Amino acid sequence: MSTHPSSPHRVVVIGSGFGGLFGTQALRRRKDVEITLIAKTTHHLFQPLLYQVATGILSEGEIAPSTREVLARQKNARVVLGTVTHVDLESRTVTSEVLGRETVTSYDELLVAAGAGQSWFGNDGFARHAPGMKSIDDALELRGRIFGAFELAELARTPVEAERALTFVVVGAGPTGVEMAGQIAELANRTLKNDFRRIDPTKARIILVDAVDQVLPSFGDRLGGAAKRRLTDMGVDVRLGTMVTDVDSSGIVVKEPDGSSTRIEALTKVWAAGVQASPLARQLAEQSGAEVDRAGRVLVLPDLTLPGHPEVHVVGDMMSLDGLPGVAQVAIQGARFSAKQIGRRLDGTPTEEAFRYFDKGSMATISRFSAVASIGRLRFAGFFAWVLWLAIHLVYIIGFKHRVTTLLHWAVSFLGRGRAERVATEQQVFGRRAMDALPQREVPSIPSDPADHEVSGVAELEGRHRGA
Repeated sequence: MSTHPSSPHRVVVIGSGFGGLFGTQALRRRKDVEITLIAKTTHHLFQPLLYQVATGILSEGEIAPSTREVLARQKNARVVLGTVTHVDLESRTVTSEVLGRETVTSYDELLVAAGAGQSWFGNDGFARHAPGMKSIDDALELRGRIFGAFELAELARTPVEAERALTFVVVGAGPTGVEMAGQIAELANRTLKNDFRRIDPTKARIILVDAVDQVLPSFGDRLGGAAKRRLTDMGVDVRLGTMVTDVDSSGIVVKEPDGSSTRIEALTKVWAAGVQASPLARQLAEQSGAEVDRAGRVLVLPDLTLPGHPEVHVVGDMMSLDGLPGVAQVAIQGARFSAKQIGRRLDGTPTEEAFRYFDKGSMATISRFSAVASIGRLRFAGFFAWVLWLAIHLVYIIGFKHRVTTLLHWAVSFLGRGRAERVATEQQVFGRRAMDALPQREVPSIPSDPADHEVSGVAELEGRHRGA
């Protein structure tokens, strides 16, 4: 397959996460390719460190560099802001929307890396009182809720009210839940220890609940057991085999292993259990005849394409293949593989039949100086695993300046007691609810130009402006 130099091969990339960004960068040397990256945010999010934004260790800018800045030197790539609402496989177009304005982009090759969101297992109403941990907005809201809980405890008029404010429930005993519970415990026991006069932050209750019977189940019995012991030593109440049945503004109801129900009074709840693929996965499946799994991920062919559509590549958290986990390395390696496949198709050389994932291991930090790491057959727990965790995460943070500032903030937080990012506002906590409650006429939108109704699609609009 070849492309005339005057007509670049149009590659559209959906998503600016690990899959989208690394896939775009993998094509940076292809002068015969014109890339359009469409994403609903203007930043690339280093999601594994979101919990550190939520607990005041890092600022959002350190884990979310501007996508435009990252790709500024890549001349064959342009960035378009918008939430992709529809992909038409037959006409090969992608429709995106931002503030009520739609943009239609055509493609020759499509790389879909739209990721996954939080899943409340069919109880979406829980999200109002127990935010997930999938976006900068989530992390800032949780930061406001966590630090605000201590402030409300200081104002409490009764011991019961203070205890409710100082009780934190984290749902989910996977890496995110373990890391979150550990950092809230450190926040209470170290950072805020001497900051209040009426309350004792060290009396805070941190409860980690999950329906599974093991902490960090994907890490195996040994590392999961080590993580649980460390959390218990820090004062975290770990409750396994415990299922959440209800959540409201002032508490959470759980079903105990013996079948009984218990209500836990707690102002702050964090949801770190379950993921649901982007709705685009189901849309792609319906058009291509592919299947979706229970998490809404589309089952792709061994080469990460859709049945009957070798020009459509699906990578990361929204694809399902051979039980691969939803982790950053799967997205990165899958995106690079797909970029190579695109290059081979352009060069007229045979493409590879199957994607092969190389597992570089898994890590989770529990507290300062304590982590667990699983690398091949090797298992580490404690300080050495924590040092490995620091090094690996620094390597994958995008940009030199972000690595430097992150390292400085880690030094402040881990060697001392401070947290550099303790600003929390009411807008952070309640802004999401306010936006959801807006009547349709008040929903923000881009003022329209009457002449824009005469054109359809970004190419026609741009052509009109060039001719003006």
